[in-house]
Amino acid sequence: MTILRFWQDNSQPAATAVSFEAQDNITVLAAARAAGVLVESPCNGAGTCGKCKVRIPAYPPEALLVLPGCHHTLTPEEIRQGIFLGCTTEIQGQALATDVIDIFVLERQDKSNVQILSQGQQLAVTLAPNITKQYLPDNSQTLVLAGKSVLGTEPGNTAAIAYGLVVDIGTTTLVTALFDLTTGQELAAVSALNPQSLHAQDVLSRIKLGNSPEGLATLYTEIIGAINNMISELAQTTGIQPQSIYEIVFSGNTCMLHLAMNTNPVSLGKYPYTPVLWGNSYHGATAIGLTAAPFAQIYLPPVMSAYVGADITAGILAADLANLEGTTLFVDIGTNGEMALAVNGRLSVTSTAAGPAFEGMNIACGMRAAPGAIEKFKVEHSGDVDVQTISDTPAVGICGSGLLDIVGELVRTKLINKTGKLAGTETTQPHPLQRRLKKENGKTVFAIQQTVYLSQKDIRQVQLAKGAIRAGIECLLDANGLSTTEVDRVFIAGSFGFHLNADSLINIGMLPEAFRGKIDFLGNTAKTGGQALLLNQDSRQTIANLVKQVEVLELATYSDFDKTFVNCLNF
Repeated sequence: MTILRFWQDNSQPAATAVSFEAQDNITVLAAARAAGVLVESPCNGAGTCGKCKVRIPAYPPEALLVLPGCHHTLTPEEIRQGIFLGCTTEIQGQALATDVIDIFVLERQDKSNVQILSQGQQLAVTLAPNITKQYLPDNSQTLVLAGKSVLGTEPGNTAAIAYGLVVDIGTTTLVTALFDLTTGQELAAVSALNPQSLHAQDVLSRIKLGNSPEGLATLYTEIIGAINNMISELAQTTGIQPQSIYEIVFSGNTCMLHLAMNTNPVSLGKYPYTPVLWGNSYHGATAIGLTAAPFAQIYLPPVMSAYVGADITAGILAADLANLEGTTLFVDIGTNGEMALAVNGRLSVTSTAAGPAFEGMNIACGMRAAPGAIEKFKVEHSGDVDVQTISDTPAVGICGSGLLDIVGELVRTKLINKTGKLAGTETTQPHPLQRRLKKENGKTVFAIQQTVYLSQKDIRQVQLAKGAIRAGIECLLDANGLSTTEVDRVFIAGSFGFHLNADSLINIGMLPEAFRGKIDFLGNTAKTGGQALLLNQDSRQTIANLVKQVEVLELATYSDFDKTFVNCLNF
């Protein structure tokens, strides 16, 4: 039996440790989870993200076994420091007697102060909320109504006090906004990381984790806890009481809605990919543990499929796609590439798995959009590079927008060739950026700053992600008998999408050249569309009727998708 003591790794000695008895051979990641210690593992231990680093400074040689299977290589300096990957480091519990092994959990630099967009294009709606109040002077009490139904009663005259929330439950981020239902005014908004992303970064790995009772309990408990923390923060900022919040609109993809409602998402991950929750429905807020009025309700907007959820429903509403003339392509770029095509009001939608590269995962120096992340990158005519980081602090990593800028610029300047290979070492003519090519762990990389670089594997991850989104666009257009030149306007939605550079998207081929000059960035339409649904009850029936007419293109069964995807990999 071996005692594992988990500590938080920082410059000061930790005051307390969490102990765990490792009786059988077990990975450090599994032991940490069993002990209730959070070791961030966005790929859920699949060995693809390289983020579950721990430091084990002293241990008997026979105590640790490094398993094969991780796709990431530690640097020589990390190895010297005693750093291991939790998912592939196994504690040989039976080989030892009563030894104690100290394990220090490394704190990531992008765990706080992450940039999250809470604003976006809004649809002007008449103030007509589903929640209203009626004071009864004879009884000296106030009725709280949802439509024509009585939700509950309150003593005294509280008719002027009514609040609602919109919660944008993103795969990686959360935004919660508080509204006065009597005036329609947004009082405050707060944002945070979705804590589920620390265990499983993308939707597919979250479905897998949520299929077990323990995994579902973890994901559900953490998301509700995070939302309650945000409600508490909003209450402190505005001075309102959470008991005066009567309705909450959840805007998120189909999987996020299932997890927030404590519903097993397994049906989303296997054919025929059928949701349990289709939305356009009401649920008790306190039944799932939200801090609000005792009779507060949650409204789930309608979803269109297992992978086109309420966030796109909200986006369709915010962008007013059904009422635009001509052909409009709406794309929400993130871990999922969800998109809608509107042809004179006729809508079709699809979704493609882009993966977590745009969130900085599976990238050697990848990180979230936090201080020190490279967010913009430009190659000048002289061959010098212009690097911009969040908060103008020294570069410590690369976030999604910076990643696409870097790859886009290297493609434009031909340091990366069409097939995605770093081509600077193979050209007969000297390349002005060749001086930035160096060796890291025996592999050629492009150095940006002293410790920040782009690897060949990173480029491949970008190719896979952009290829999936471009293939989705091509198939959606093809299914509607359209070419890229026939698209009149392109809307890019989402918190991540708002920070992107249109030229970079075209340079890497995520968007075709025909879209140049037609691209608009709408911001967080999942939140602003949810806002319209909160403030105007008629919009709920309008969007519910519209969703019933939407044609869903399932790329998993689309005959040309695989071929199209392969064709879209090249830059």
